[in-house]
Amino acid sequence: MLKNYLKIAWRNLTKNKAYTMINVGGLALGMAVTLIIGLWIKDELSHDDYFENKDDIAQVMQSQTFNNLTGTGQAIPRPLEMALREGYMDNFKHLVMSSWTNSQYLKYKDNSISRTGNFMQEAAPEMLALKILKGERNGLRELNSIMLSALTAEALFGQEDPIGKVIKVNSQYDMMVTAVYEDLPFNSSFYDTHFMMPWDKYVGSREWAQEAVDNWGNNSFQMFVQLADNTSMERVSSTIKDVKKNLFEDGVEFNPQLFLLPMKDWYLRSKFEDGKQVGGRIKYVWLFGIIGAFVLLLACINFMNLSTARSEKRAKEVGIRKSIGSQRGQLINQFLSESFLVVLFAFVIAVFIVLLSLTGFNELARKEIVFPWGNTSFWLTSLVFILLTALLAGSYPALYLSSFRPVDVLKGTFKAGKHAGTPRKILVVLQFTVSVAFIIGTVIVMQQINYAKNRPVGYDKEGLIQVPTFSEDFTGKYDLMRSVFLASNAIVEMSSSSSPTTRVWSNRNGFTWEGKPEGFQEDLAWTEVSPEYAKSLNLKIVEGRDFSREFATDSTAVLLNQTAVKYLGLKNPIGMLIKDSSEEDPDPH
Repeated sequence: MLKNYLKIAWRNLTKNKAYTMINVGGLALGMAVTLIIGLWIKDELSHDDYFENKDDIAQVMQSQTFNNLTGTGQAIPRPLEMALREGYMDNFKHLVMSSWTNSQYLKYKDNSISRTGNFMQEAAPEMLALKILKGERNGLRELNSIMLSALTAEALFGQEDPIGKVIKVNSQYDMMVTAVYEDLPFNSSFYDTHFMMPWDKYVGSREWAQEAVDNWGNNSFQMFVQLADNTSMERVSSTIKDVKKNLFEDGVEFNPQLFLLPMKDWYLRSKFEDGKQVGGRIKYVWLFGIIGAFVLLLACINFMNLSTARSEKRAKEVGIRKSIGSQRGQLINQFLSESFLVVLFAFVIAVFIVLLSLTGFNELARKEIVFPWGNTSFWLTSLVFILLTALLAGSYPALYLSSFRPVDVLKGTFKAGKHAGTPRKILVVLQFTVSVAFIIGTVIVMQQINYAKNRPVGYDKEGLIQVPTFSEDFTGKYDLMRSVFLASNAIVEMSSSSSPTTRVWSNRNGFTWEGKPEGFQEDLAWTEVSPEYAKSLNLKIVEGRDFSREFATDSTAVLLNQTAVKYLGLKNPIGMLIKDSSEEDPDPH
């Protein structure tokens, strides 16, 4: 019987080629969009699944309150490590201090590359369960050791065995390769960790990091942990909550609160407002999931409308088949078989559309999604997807067409009932409503994107180039580079800064000034720059003057933006003295 249903369905489809092309094409486009969205959602939800210990790994986070507003971040002070190791280590299987991910210059013989990575403590490879291809997992135990990802090792050494070889880092120190690990996938939090070097090397080569060993106010580091067995994130978070508050008397006023953010939340639920977790990228997963469902629904509605629009042409077929004994259930099965065949063809075409558009989609979405040819669960899900779509798209036409009365049809007196067209009218209105809503939404989003791209940002972006530096002692080299570049007439101006133009890497507080409100807790984004910074970015000085190399006193001068002046409540800031509690001399404005 099924074979007969499919044979008749095939004949009907091939007999009406134009109708079939329109129906299959429309459904294929809708299914292709839904498939791409589905692959994107799967990639989002599987973030960090590469790590075997995902459920037990967490990052130590910190919330602090300034002027009744609570901010939450990943930065923690260095003394926290020893405090947790000495009094709370029973809660952890591993505790790992880490630098922030940044670029380093790696050189072996004539090969020189720049790669991003981390300085981490010895337990990091074990905690992350790195897949070691060569060498040993405890490759960070020696001070001058380095572990490389597979692609980084290949870029540096080619086919040569890298284990035991010495590479130069930032032209400053020699590091010996102790291990090569499998490249971490793009949809993981450590995908850009192309190398690992010992934490002790990081703090030992940076004077400011050494000075921070007992400084609870210097929040410049990261800490990752793996929980011990028979404990939980909530329990450990409540245990360590007030560790910093109890040990850092000067910071009690900011009410520092520590807690653990599980790895499963790093990517999708890492947004905090006023100290409370409020979601994050998970809202986009829900949003695009809803969009995918509506796109598929539109394609199905289009199929229903086209099918019921041909009702008069199918009416005689239904009448004849009923008159020779066909039951309504058999006719419903027949029409559902046609629907299944159309959906199956549409799915095959949709797969080709996805394959053709996946590269462009990856560039747009900044993903590395690959089509899951060998994934059994994907094909099982696709089969269910095809069956549900066929049922959704074919149910109404099947019920509608199979309801015709053979006597009226064969007499030629068949007329649709007074309200027979109502469902189709509702479907058409729904289809146009959703389509118009999508168009309006797309236009609004495009306008917002264009506004974000072209809005005034306070500096001149045209011709501005930002170059990261790797040297720890860059001051003397900077002056030489600036002289050479200016002499070549290749640039108008050049400057250096402690943070990128588009980001802030440091916040500071503890300032005092005349008229400071009682109990006011300031927190200022802070960037140290060379005197030419404002000129390089073409910043507009609305009051006062820019830094100048001609004034030696400018070594203790500060530039404030208008938001900072308003935030601090300064009426006449030019010439005011702001005392930095960490410095001996005041800062004139």
